[in-house]
Amino acid sequence: MTMIDTHSAPLFPQISGRLFTTIVIAGLAADITWEFWARAITPLLVGGALEPAALVQSVFGFQNRLAGEVIHAIVGIVFYPIGYLFIARPLQRMMFPRLPLFLTGLGFGTGLWIFALYVMAHLIAGLPAFLGFIPLTWASLVGHWLFGLVVAYVVWFRER
Repeated sequence: MTMIDTHSAPLFPQISGRLFTTIVIAGLAADITWEFWARAITPLLVGGALEPAALVQSVFGFQNRLAGEVIHAIVGIVFYPIGYLFIARPLQRMMFPRLPLFLTGLGFGTGLWIFALYVMAHLIAGLPAFLGFIPLTWASLVGHWLFGLVVAYVVWFRER
């Protein structure tokens, strides 16, 4: 495991045009990774694709699939990287300042997975918690880990 120093940087990033660019690049890279995992790899492993747009439809009561896809893309490309930069990473730096970047990314992905499959799917949409821990649940966890790792490493790379 590569040990990347994450404990000597400031708690929060400086607001700038470069930060906005970093957010979008990290989000796009992570979302492309997620989509490839969800739509190309997951069906080979569990027999069906991950369908986050369907979850968005359930949560908000949309009939329009495109609306679910657009909302999920915007959240993944913009809001999740912001969450990493202003919530997850600062918490990691305060609580576990020497945690390797790899584990920070996995932790962030795990948090996203809990948010998606417990908070949104279960508490809001009324589906079974973590979809009853079916194989798709575990494919979703891996997809969220990949998303978290990509965001963490793109942000790290852009801040060097």
